[in-house]
This record gives sequence, structure tokens and C-alpha cells, in this order.
Amino acid sequence: MQLQTHAWESALLSLAHEAHQSEHLSSQLHVDAATLAHAYDHCEAIIATHSRSFWFASSLLPHEKRRAARALYAFCRVTDDIVDRAGVDAETQLQQWRRRVMAANPSPSDPVLLAWTDARLRYHVPLRYAEQLIEGVARDFTQVRYATFEELTAYCYGVASTVGLMSMHIIGYAGAKAIPYAIKLGVALQLTNILRDIGEDWRMGRLYLPQEDLDLFGITEADVARGAVTASWRAFMRYQIARNRHLYAEARPGIALLDADGRFAIAAAAELYQAILTDIEAHDYDVFSRRAHISTWGKLRRLPGIWLRVRGSE
Repeated sequence: MQLQTHAWESALLSLAHEAHQSEHLSSQLHVDAATLAHAYDHCEAIIATHSRSFWFASSLLPHEKRRAARALYAFCRVTDDIVDRAGVDAETQLQQWRRRVMAANPSPSDPVLLAWTDARLRYHVPLRYAEQLIEGVARDFTQVRYATFEELTAYCYGVASTVGLMSMHIIGYAGAKAIPYAIKLGVALQLTNILRDIGEDWRMGRLYLPQEDLDLFGITEADVARGAVTASWRAFMRYQIARNRHLYAEARPGIALLDADGRFAIAAAAELYQAILTDIEAHDYDVFSRRAHISTWGKLRRLPGIWLRVRGSE
């Protein structure tokens, strides 16, 4: 397979390799089975409530990897919610959360951190990836506009590629050559989030669209505030979606570098997320008055084709 690279990827690869080569512990937590089982059940409940897409895709993993992946999601969810919902004390709360995450022995009274730490140790996930995730979400405290696409990809790495890199350890992978593909897929997934949530993010005071791209199509922040779907907006969104799909295509060969029992789940996550782009197109690029989504039936009917494509690439 031939890896396609872009100039913006160099800095992200440096971050990933720094974390990948950092020291990570191989021990396990000393906690009773009932407490640990409760912690994992708590993570399952978080996912069932907050992310039907991740619940759906992670259901395709074997049991042990599935519960580890869901502990990872719950850890990411708690981290993100601190920034989005904690109010004036959010920065202090995130600093406190970071100290707890970095501690060797989480409290049994903190089920998300307990389950995630257990999963991280079992699958030898470098702790530095989790720290990079926290640093990534912390950017929302200080930066709510992005001048260039390259600048935006650095944000995407922090909040999404780190998750893919941690997931890669849980699933199993064929060495460091898988890292660039995990980075690409994380950026692609986050870009889809950004395009889907433009209206919602704007109402929170955030605009994750590169200013250079808005300028290219003659779109101002006042235009975004009005939520008007104009010819310029459609052209802008077609440009963003085409670039997003190209990244998914570049990331796809990396799925073959994962352990066989995890390929279907990751391929499903990628393709089902890509379908959100199709839903945006089907509704005339209106991301202001509705949130693009894929129905349960829409997900189910895509699974046989995804499975066949995964099998065909093995």
C-alpha cells in the first residue's frame, strides 16, 4: 500500500511518535472484580446514553476489546464534558481531572477512570496519548477560531487522532507503520463532526472552519450567524466534504494493519461517519437548523457491504 502524505501531517506524526515511544506501565490494577465490573458497566451506560454510533460500531468488537473501547469512550466523554459543561470553573476542573488521570492508582469511587486505567494498562496504551487528548480539548478555553486548515488539523489530532491511536492499541496493530493511518482517520472523523455541528458550535461561540477557506468562498461570520444556505455556502460545503472524503480514502488502507477481529468495527465506524456527509448533502448543506444523522436502519443496511469490503482487503 502507498501512503499519501500532506505537509500538515509532519507535526502530527511527531506528536504521535513522541507518545508512542513514551514509557507505559504493563502492570494491572489491584481492585476487586465486583468493583471493576461495576466501573465497566458505568462506562457502558454512558455510551448507551450519549453515542448510538459508537455503541453500534463497538458492538462489532470481541467482548474484552469492546468493553475496553467503551471505557476509552467514557474517559473521552468525561474529558470533553468538563470543557463544555463545567462553566466558570472548567479550567480548574480539567486540571484536577488531568492530575487524577496521570495518577498511578485511581479511586474506586471514580468508575470511569477506574475502568479506563484498567483498560489502558491491559492493552499497554501509552499514558501520553491520554494527556495529549486533555491538552487538545483544553484548546477550547483559549482558541475558538482557526486561521488555516493546518492549524485546524492540530486541533483534530488532539481531540480525535489521539482517540484513534489509543483505540489502535486496544484493537491490536502491525507496528508503527499503522500510526499515520490512525492520525488520518482521526482527523477525518473530527472534520465530519465539525461540518455536522457548525450551527451548534456557532451558538456556543466557536467556529472551527478555517478562515482561509471562508475567505476563499466569500463567506463571513455574519453569513454563518444568519445560517443562510446560499450558492456560496453550498460551494464551500462541497469543497469541505470533498476534502473530508479524500482523507477517509487515504486512511482506509490502514484498516488492514489492525488485528483481524477489530477491522470490521473500525471500517464500520469510518463508513457510517462518512454517511453523515451524504446526509448533509441530501439536506442541501443545511447544518444550521438540523443535525445530520444516520438512522439505525441506515446503519444496518450498510453493514453487509462494509463487511464484504473488509474481507476483500484481507
